[in-house]
Amino acid sequence: MDNILNFLKTAIKNLGLFFEGALDLKGNLTNKIEIEIDNTRDEFLILCFGDLLGIDIPTSYYALEILPYLEDELIGWEERMLNSKSVWEQKGGDLDIDP
Repeated sequence: MDNILNFLKTAIKNLGLFFEGALDLKGNLTNKIEIEIDNTRDEFLILCFGDLLGIDIPTSYYALEILPYLEDELIGWEERMLNSKSVWEQKGGDLDIDP
């Protein structure tokens, strides 16, 4: 009888852990995904339009062709990058690395 009760307790506990992870009830995974999306977007924009921040990038001439599609994102990105102390410091802070 005790074996059955222990099995049921363990099964219910494991089932609860499964649904907690599957449904992301605490929102940890969505926060990490949003951070990763922001990082990927920032890296893409740095590669395309780094000359706006003073980074010499030879391909910026070709990046002008996609400028109309990214107009809305560029305004917020440029302000965020210029207001931060350093792009590398921000990226290192996301990864817990001291610059």
